[in-house]
Amino acid sequence: MQKMPGGAGGPLTEVTDFGPNPGNLRMLTHVPPRLQRSAPLVVVLHGCTQTAAGYGYGSGWVDLADRFGFALLLPEQRRDNNANTCFNWFESKHARRGSGEAESIRAMVAHMVADHGLDRSRVYVTGLSAGGAMTSVMLATHPELFAGGAVVAGLPYGAAGSVGEAFDAMFQPRSRPRQAWGDLVRSASPHGGPWPRVAVWHGDADATVLPRNADEVAKQWLDLHGLGPVPDVERTIGVHTERVWRNAAGEPAVELHTLSGMAHGVAVCPGEGDGRCGSAGPFILDVGVSSTWRIAESWGLTRGVPEVEVRGPVPEMKPQPQPSHAEHALGARIQSVITRALEAAGLMKR
Repeated sequence: MQKMPGGAGGPLTEVTDFGPNPGNLRMLTHVPPRLQRSAPLVVVLHGCTQTAAGYGYGSGWVDLADRFGFALLLPEQRRDNNANTCFNWFESKHARRGSGEAESIRAMVAHMVADHGLDRSRVYVTGLSAGGAMTSVMLATHPELFAGGAVVAGLPYGAAGSVGEAFDAMFQPRSRPRQAWGDLVRSASPHGGPWPRVAVWHGDADATVLPRNADEVAKQWLDLHGLGPVPDVERTIGVHTERVWRNAAGEPAVELHTLSGMAHGVAVCPGEGDGRCGSAGPFILDVGVSSTWRIAESWGLTRGVPEVEVRGPVPEMKPQPQPSHAEHALGARIQSVITRALEAAGLMKR
């Protein structure tokens, strides 16, 4: 294990010997001091141009882990795999059970649970944008691993199988019948249920991953849970509209959260105290509502008593520079397409 220095994005620990790594990802972790055995685990997946530490701190997950005593696994993409450090959710070899990046993340989860004696029944996954789409991949390919997931500005599982299809899905999302979306998940693993609870968060002014994708993610999981189109709860407070579908036991199974006027990013509400965490930056947007807090609260993570109050440095959130050349011809083509789309969306400067 190796501690990342503060200048590299904060004191995360890198684990290099976690098991099979066909996706060639980095395993970074944050474990609060004196973490109790059988603590929960949250897997946090960053977006394009971001780092694991930058997103983990900026979104507020590291803060909440320290305050409430749960562990974090923060997989990080390597630039060798994707020039803009996006998880390759749109490539079939990385979106299949037992293969590529999905298998690397599964191996990290198994190592983390065993190494720290964590509660296997309280493992959760969340991510932003490409990390949100990869969250859909993990929930579909390994539903037995996760009690719940939260897709933030992401896409449904099976929305794309190539770079071109990925951008079609982002900018011109296809509406499919609920069962068609559900069947994609059912065919991704031998698991037949029960299914993880899933929350979807999206800004209605998102021009990078259009908000209709949020509706399609919700449809996918409503089908799996056997729930109808009408929510049991629908309410709007300020910019935040929340829709909740409950299962037969009366427990929330699917949630759809829409943030009025919010562009592409994760919603934060910086500050101390209940309902607040995170630090605004690129794609980490202060809209007065913390999706991170609300997600953690819905998973029962904010009821814990912290072992120790830890305040680490918040790393600067800024896009990383592009490489001048890709390693291979395919990589160059993918980089060119991704870069043009990011520039058009205002995520990278020309």
